[in-house]
Amino acid sequence: MENPGDRMSCYLTKALGNVGAELAHQVPGRVSTEIDARLAYDTQGIVQRVHELLQIYNEHDIPSERLLFKIPATWQGIEASRLLESEGTQTHLTFVYSFAQAAAAAQAGASVVQIFVGRIRDWAKNHSGDPEIDEALKKGEDAGLALVKKAYVYIHKNGYKTKLMAAAVRNKQDVFSLLGIDYIIAPLKILQSLDESVTDSDEKYGYVQRLTPSLDKMYNFSQEELVKWDQLSLAAAMGPAAEELLASGLEGYANQARRVEELFVKIWPPPNV
Repeated sequence: MENPGDRMSCYLTKALGNVGAELAHQVPGRVSTEIDARLAYDTQGIVQRVHELLQIYNEHDIPSERLLFKIPATWQGIEASRLLESEGTQTHLTFVYSFAQAAAAAQAGASVVQIFVGRIRDWAKNHSGDPEIDEALKKGEDAGLALVKKAYVYIHKNGYKTKLMAAAVRNKQDVFSLLGIDYIIAPLKILQSLDESVTDSDEKYGYVQRLTPSLDKMYNFSQEELVKWDQLSLAAAMGPAAEELLASGLEGYANQARRVEELFVKIWPPPNV
């Protein structure tokens, strides 16, 4: 490729595919591959990048059912998820910080939706003025856990296939509060503290399923929340927390991609080529 930017993008895509294939040979289950955050507002660019990665995985004999593709939950990312899922490719929508994003992702048929519990909590500690967060706090709830619970009920009540994942879990109490969710990403130190815990089913923090279909009775969704989400309604429903956290998340991941590309500039092509 003549264009240096295109060449760097090609290196990064091949590296992700090669490393992901190695992981898939080493572990059971699925491997999730991050799509470049710089494509977050380009539906066709995301779809094309996923197709390129699928081709690389295919060359390594990794079937598509072993793969997830992690896409930012912008409207364009949600649309890319809808298109890819219609082809049978599993998608994993990330940077979800609002009910509107979670609901739109479920409607699009995303295989996994990832909510960052701790990041929402951190924002709520230092800011105000987000209607969704303010409502949770008024009820005495943790804003991050409240969003997970609401998204869980919405998905189950409407029969969507989407699985829910909680990330940015900060302590073992978060884990206990999330029991019943499909997936939890937890640091090793939290897993170790759980292993050392002595719990009782009668205690506040015991191994009792907290998220169950019985929660359906606690929620009556408004007409606005039950709409068929589109770009305009999603933009209108996202509060300042979701907007700020999405923007900062994308910036952070884009910077990481640039750092990797800078390393490729230093090591490729090798001196003897």
